[in-house]
Amino acid sequence: MQQEGSLSVSQITELIKTCLETSFSEVTVEGEISNYRPSSTGHLYFTLKDANAALQAVMFKNRLKYLGFTPRDGQRVKARGSISVYPQRGTYQLVCEFLEEAGTGDILAMLEERKRRLAAEGLFDTERKRPIPRFPETVGIVSSPTGAAVQDILNILRRRAAGIRVIVLPCPVQGAEAAPLIARRIEQANQWQLADVLIVGRGGGSLEDLLPFSEEMVVRAIANSAIPVISAVGHEIDWALSDFAADLRAPTPSAAAELVSANWQETLETVRSYQKLLSESIRSRLDRAHLLLKPFAPEHLELRFRAILQPRLVRFDDAKETLLLAMKDRLAETKRRLELATNTLEGASPLAILERGYAVVLDEQSGKIIRRASDLEPGQLLQIRPMEGRFTARTETILEQGESHGN
Repeated sequence: MQQEGSLSVSQITELIKTCLETSFSEVTVEGEISNYRPSSTGHLYFTLKDANAALQAVMFKNRLKYLGFTPRDGQRVKARGSISVYPQRGTYQLVCEFLEEAGTGDILAMLEERKRRLAAEGLFDTERKRPIPRFPETVGIVSSPTGAAVQDILNILRRRAAGIRVIVLPCPVQGAEAAPLIARRIEQANQWQLADVLIVGRGGGSLEDLLPFSEEMVVRAIANSAIPVISAVGHEIDWALSDFAADLRAPTPSAAAELVSANWQETLETVRSYQKLLSESIRSRLDRAHLLLKPFAPEHLELRFRAILQPRLVRFDDAKETLLLAMKDRLAETKRRLELATNTLEGASPLAILERGYAVVLDEQSGKIIRRASDLEPGQLLQIRPMEGRFTARTETILEQGESHGN
């Protein structure tokens, strides 16, 4: 389509929007779910991808009642819906009406196969797990030095255990070059005995972003590490094969920092506080024993009985007053509802309608109620019943609805 002159951004976007939404009003797309992220409003946002392309997608919450499974990253699905253009961002997306499973995604299938193979070698066995030092002097962090995960770990360690030494072993945490460097940093930490415990991980991301921590070389480096390793990859719902090989899995990097940051001073203060509590408890128990024995003297028995009985009498009186007030309120409410029901019934009574000037018209011979003029014939004898009494009449002229007497 050729246009004369220039187009505004809004005009070209509107043309694209019309073209796409008209041409792809109902399509079925098959691909892998990636970057799956349910929103707080109830909508589902994710990306459909294959080896060569990616397509943004959304499924609004009013369509979730037709969803028969819980989507996850790496899952292969078939999505049926329409293409929608979002002019403000200049993007397009697939608005899913229906979503169904199409088989396990390639990434998950690959990870499951690798997991089974490495597990068969015993790399994930519980017997291989080493205990995490309770009071480590040096903590090694294998992660990106510029990532938010490292900053979170450092902030927590500074706040909870400022005396712990921290060594950051820098490496990329995503991309093709990440896995070899992660494995190399773990091996270097062991070679030079740089730390008492290692935290290996990164912040959240898509399934593809977390893949380096599932690479075989990384899993083997963790399994072979003489230094205990905590795997802290992504958020709590994320997982990587490093979680199975590590001595301990932390749901987040921040949680890993909390696991290793037992504060020596805090522990000492805790012990001192327990000592103080124990002394006070013993002293309190002795004082209480003296007080418990004293009231059993004869001169104190009557006072003790009154002290026990008086609060219960007060509570009984309060309960009685509360019950009486509640019964009074309930009776008043019941009376109000009864009056309302009575008024409603009286208003709906046929007698009340007749009292307002209406009458019932019946065929004198059959006693059938006449509802329409079309049910009458000229000369037909009628019985009319107003509020009181009754009288008869005979039809002379019959007018249908909409007719006037002059017609």
